[in-house]
Amino acid sequence: MAVISRLFGAAIRGVLILLLIVTPALLLPGTSQDTAQIVMLLGLFAAALTFTEYASAYPCLFEFRDAPPFNRLRFVSLFITLTTLSIMARVTIDPTGTPQLLQGIGLLFGDLIDFPYSPVRLAVLMLPEQAPMQKLTLLRASAGLAYLISILALVVFYVTLRLRKWPLHNGSFNVWVNLPTFDPTSGGDVVSRLRRDSRINIGLGAALPFMMPTAVSAASGLFGAVSLENPQTLIWTVAAWAFLPASLVMRGLAMGRIAAMIADKRKSMTVTSAGMLPA
Repeated sequence: MAVISRLFGAAIRGVLILLLIVTPALLLPGTSQDTAQIVMLLGLFAAALTFTEYASAYPCLFEFRDAPPFNRLRFVSLFITLTTLSIMARVTIDPTGTPQLLQGIGLLFGDLIDFPYSPVRLAVLMLPEQAPMQKLTLLRASAGLAYLISILALVVFYVTLRLRKWPLHNGSFNVWVNLPTFDPTSGGDVVSRLRRDSRINIGLGAALPFMMPTAVSAASGLFGAVSLENPQTLIWTVAAWAFLPASLVMRGLAMGRIAAMIADKRKSMTVTSAGMLPA
């Protein structure tokens, strides 16, 4: 029964990953047959990778596999981002109803944090100077909405981390299973390395929204201006710009929490050992 349950859960996760990848192509009108085939091929590959990882009893690549809701929250935030941006992109052909409402929310939050050198301002600068105002408005609204969703995901995870005592609210935590790429025997104190990785991830996550548009703008001088005329290109670019930094910050917070757990465990074991020594 345990094996069947694990295989069923892995299959469900694979289907969800497939649905996530094909969502923009399904919601956007005018998707060409070649684009649909490429998207489906990528989705099937990602679904097979996810199924293989979760169906195996031994970890390989995915971190925090048995520490919900870390991966679930990341999946939900990315799925909501792709879905809302795909619906909002339809505003060019349907400037009423839900697309217009989502664009209004995105512009409200985008204008709120659109100041000089802000992430949204740098994201808008990825478009060439001769870009039409409609594209600038859509990009600013998309950036604002995606950034809002990523901030909400971070808040939810931080609350889960503090109030529900993640990851111990579901029982014991296996470092080997949930951190398969972390080698505790590679040298140095485990707690110090986890804390160092935590700071690096949080710092990189905070800097990435500023670095990515700057890097794209710099590369445009060598390889030409970035083309965001295709709605799918715009959606995936903005989604990655908002999701990757939030994911890194969440990973940093999680690794910091694990480091604190190991340090507390060491202290309790030291106190216990000291109490057992003869007077």
